Amino acid sequence: MTNFPLERYRNIGIIAHIDAGKTTTTERILFYTGKTYRLGNVDDGTTVTDWMPEERERGITIVSAAVTAEWKDHRINIIDTPGHIDFTAEVQRSLRVLDGGVVVFDSVQGVEPQSETVWRQADKFAVPRICFANKMDRTGASYERTIESIRERLGANPLQMQIPIGEESAFSGMINLLEMNALRYSDDTGSTPELIPIPVEYQQQAADLRETLVERIAELDDGLTEKFLEGEEISSSELKAALRKAVIANLATPVFCGSSLKNKGVQLILDAVIDYLPSPLDIPPVTAHLVRDGSEVLRKADDSEPMSALVFKIVSDAYMGRLAYIRVYSGKVKQNSTVNNSSKGKKERIGRLLRMYADRREDIEELGAGDIGAILGLKFSFTGDTLSDPTNPVVLETINFPEPVISIAIEPKTKADQDRMSESLVKLAEEDPTFRVRQDETTGQTVISGMGELHLDVLVTRLVREFKVKANVGKPRVAYREAITKPIMNFDYRYVKQTGGHGQYGHVVFDLEPLESGTGLQFENKIRGGTIPKEYIPSIEKGFYEACESGPLAGFPMTDVKFTLVDGSYHEVDSSEMAFRMATIFGIRDAAEKADPVILEPIMQVEVTIPEEYTGDVIGQINARVGSVVGMEDRFGNAKAIHATVPLSEMFGYATELRSATQGRGVFSMEFKHYDRVSDSYMKKILGRL
Repeated sequence: MTNFPLERYRNIGIIAHIDAGKTTTTERILFYTGKTYRLGNVDDGTTVTDWMPEERERGITIVSAAVTAEWKDHRINIIDTPGHIDFTAEVQRSLRVLDGGVVVFDSVQGVEPQSETVWRQADKFAVPRICFANKMDRTGASYERTIESIRERLGANPLQMQIPIGEESAFSGMINLLEMNALRYSDDTGSTPELIPIPVEYQQQAADLRETLVERIAELDDGLTEKFLEGEEISSSELKAALRKAVIANLATPVFCGSSLKNKGVQLILDAVIDYLPSPLDIPPVTAHLVRDGSEVLRKADDSEPMSALVFKIVSDAYMGRLAYIRVYSGKVKQNSTVNNSSKGKKERIGRLLRMYADRREDIEELGAGDIGAILGLKFSFTGDTLSDPTNPVVLETINFPEPVISIAIEPKTKADQDRMSESLVKLAEEDPTFRVRQDETTGQTVISGMGELHLDVLVTRLVREFKVKANVGKPRVAYREAITKPIMNFDYRYVKQTGGHGQYGHVVFDLEPLESGTGLQFENKIRGGTIPKEYIPSIEKGFYEACESGPLAGFPMTDVKFTLVDGSYHEVDSSEMAFRMATIFGIRDAAEKADPVILEPIMQVEVTIPEEYTGDVIGQINARVGSVVGMEDRFGNAKAIHATVPLSEMFGYATELRSATQGRGVFSMEFKHYDRVSDSYMKKILGRL
């Protein structure tokens, strides 16, 4: 293994809308960096990063795959992420641990709905990005239009770095505006592009666009602004340095063009990753909290600092067991050492340390600061947990995931399948934080919940294929929630049970108030003067969260509720943690019934792209599904994009209806927007079905 200094590390993610070409781009990167000796193809099922059978069959990425490659004396850790909204958690957890991103766009479509979602997620984690306008060889591809849509729809500051040579099927290379030279690709694999002078017909356009580019880069740096205004020559190395600073500060986004499938332009993306995206040293030190007193400390990307690392993904491997992917923020993780899982307060032993090449792996002795790798043999660690130095334990900010919105009931066919299914569901839930498993109290069925129909479909396929479980699967059901609409103040509840020996006594007085949609659950303790001893407060809090798992109307989880503990009393002998927990649970159930409870349903943000002539039919479909159209915009090629909000319960089977109404030419994408109250008539219908 070659060891690289930290400034030569790049931790990057390939992120984009579904079908923009992320996996093909990653495959080409592996080929050009010498990690593979043949060009993997999504359609042929020969890709390295899409290694699961489900991914190869469907031609989509389902789980993010980590690969390591070397390019021009730099080590690049790459994570290829999914593009489908159902697997948004994979993108989220990858962005949390990455230093930079390559956002891939389809040059025909420009910015698509999921491009916006991943862009917003990258904004949230302040991840510096470069853009790649892919599929330049396709009919209708436009580099300029893609740049325009990045500016308009993402509110970014895109910089045109190249001019494509030739259009659509005649696309044969690109002119680099900073270097003022051109590359032409003549061989099939694109391994040896030819460096040529700028063709005569492009010289004037290149000179004009370079001037614009120089001016826009100079604007981002005070020193260069001065030089530019005084008419001095600015060297390309000065421009690169200024652009690198601007990209790392998220002030600019360079846009490159190419065609991954036709092997054009990928090496220039690798050069751009090294030139413009940050090393672990370029990003601010990570903020952590000391376990002993909760105070903030900074952890720098330095091998000599105390060790801190974040577990961002768990994978159950049939042959090797449980793999935990980690990003090391400071210090070193060594094989056979003991570390502290500060999130759980447990000691963990590091078994084998691995560097990952998708589903292949190689053993290593240690992982240094800023590196990404995997550990075999961790027992207690899950996604979002912090591993740290046992003598100096800290907790890093965890990763928050969206709540599942759709459920199905699943039951094993035989007794043997029962045990296998329970075990397998636990493993799948460990891997995927947006996948939940619960037992339905009324029917006794096992109910699994996820982010969408495709998400659950993939999980059920994995159960059957990977874990050999035979099961009957029910119809998808919407994950409803319950909320209260009226505050109940000073609600008084006593839990008293007298048996032989010690009794049970818990007395709580609390306020239960509705919160704004999307706030979740809040607990506040206003007890002053010890009317309830402080050792019982955690049990009351636990009771609150437990009571909210089942609402008063139909047993759906309650949300957007604030519980404020204002008073109570205790008994010297009979009071216990259990008594206060039960008092809270029963008290909340009684209070919630009096607080005018309602049922909430998930509302989805839907974008339908169709040829213009079908606009009226599709708007009619949306209205028939109790949706409301919020806007429309023109898209390339006489197409229209309709934006609407529709209840999830009305979206089942929509794909088939849309296809038949548009002769198979319409596509739609949807993502969760918020929970909203269902109508009284629909509430009666739901309650009547239960």
